[in-house]
Amino acid sequence: MAKPRSGAKKATPAAKKVKSTKPGVLKSASKSVAKAAAKLVTKKAAGSAKQEKAPAEKKAAPAAAKNAAAKAATKVKEVATAATKIAAKTAAKVKEVAAPKAKEKEPAPKVKEAPPAPAPKGKEAPASKAKEPAPKGKGREVPVAPPAAEKPRPRATKLPPMAEPLNKRDLEQLLTAGTGRGVVGEGSLKGRLTVIDGLPNLVVVGRDKRELTFILQGPDQEVLPAYMDHKVSVSGLIKKTTNYGGTVDVRKFSAKKPEVEEPTPEPVEAEVRLRYLSPGEVSQVVSAGMGAGMKGFAALRGNLEMTGDEFVLVVSNGGTRQQVSYILEGKGAKGLRKFLGHTLAVTGVVDKSSGWGGRIDVENVEPRPSEARPISREGLESVHVEGEQPANIDVKLNHAFTLRLPEQAGFTWAIEPTAAKRVGLREANFEPASDGAATREFFFTPRNPGTSEVEFFLAKAFNPGQVERSFKLTVNVKP
Repeated sequence: MAKPRSGAKKATPAAKKVKSTKPGVLKSASKSVAKAAAKLVTKKAAGSAKQEKAPAEKKAAPAAAKNAAAKAATKVKEVATAATKIAAKTAAKVKEVAAPKAKEKEPAPKVKEAPPAPAPKGKEAPASKAKEPAPKGKGREVPVAPPAAEKPRPRATKLPPMAEPLNKRDLEQLLTAGTGRGVVGEGSLKGRLTVIDGLPNLVVVGRDKRELTFILQGPDQEVLPAYMDHKVSVSGLIKKTTNYGGTVDVRKFSAKKPEVEEPTPEPVEAEVRLRYLSPGEVSQVVSAGMGAGMKGFAALRGNLEMTGDEFVLVVSNGGTRQQVSYILEGKGAKGLRKFLGHTLAVTGVVDKSSGWGGRIDVENVEPRPSEARPISREGLESVHVEGEQPANIDVKLNHAFTLRLPEQAGFTWAIEPTAAKRVGLREANFEPASDGAATREFFFTPRNPGTSEVEFFLAKAFNPGQVERSFKLTVNVKP
């Protein structure tokens, strides 16, 4: 049987690869085995060299060297086998320890890897070639850290000691925007609760309808935001830190739910029921500048005139710019031409559209005797003026002068009430004409001596503020 060559090694079966999460342990074990084998080979080689030097053993040197090499190889083989077993045991223990940790870190199942190919004969698979774990950042999802929770805001858990109550003057400064900075005292405020930057604020309407904002503090600071947009009343220590707000250390508070605005139904046009006007309402209907918009049954008395094709009843202040007149219409207004210039009592529905008159839906018309003239014209020296022309006239005191002017449809001649009183206006008579335009006669009896200017206006019938034209008459009253 041939002996194996010196230094030759038998082929050993390849060790199974051990999956380990700690390849450093296997590397250190293989290094220690290699060092031990190298030391043994060095010692045996040194011993054989000594034997070769001996002269007596020159003949047996080759055989002794072969035997020493064979023994060294056998010991190296034993050491390598022992090291392989130790490495296998260490890898098994490492695998047992690392298995539960790997299950916790990797809950998702992994794809099975293909088994390693068996190593060819004569070659030993080094344990240091075990699979290393994947480097960080490759094949693993980096867990996202949750956002850090906000730190709670500090709040006052204790209330300050009681202070002096606010007096009337301090309260006025407190509720006035732009003043009162530095006012401190016990009191109460009412307003609407709002939340600004996570803190409850009370919006108070000040004296000049401007808003003031107060931050609410105290143990109830966390409860108050639940009453947002409520009407809240608080009492406690009030500090006005700025001219437009401050703080309140709340000792007591009460909240009221906000009023829900109900949808207002569309107004239904109710049928207007006509009624009889009272005596007071009748006096307003007759007076200038009063009772506009009134409507109802009434009986009015006045002088009948005509403007264009419409009949007009003048009820007060005839001939002045405060004249009140009504247009007569309806079935009862027919056949009134024969009563022009006379006094009538008209009954019907009165509608005063402005302060200077309106319309009457006539139901009944009764003629009345003309009122007695306040002054008789007999025995008076009278000066007469015809037409609209500026003129200077001389009149004796306590005597009379007259002016006749042509009427225009839709307009009427009038003078100022103060001038009428100063010059002594007695009558303003409407005189119809059968062949032409009607005229209006003004009759004056001056009672004060001196010179006066009287201005006559051709104004709209139911709006004396609209003047078509005017002219002036100078009157010299001589004693």
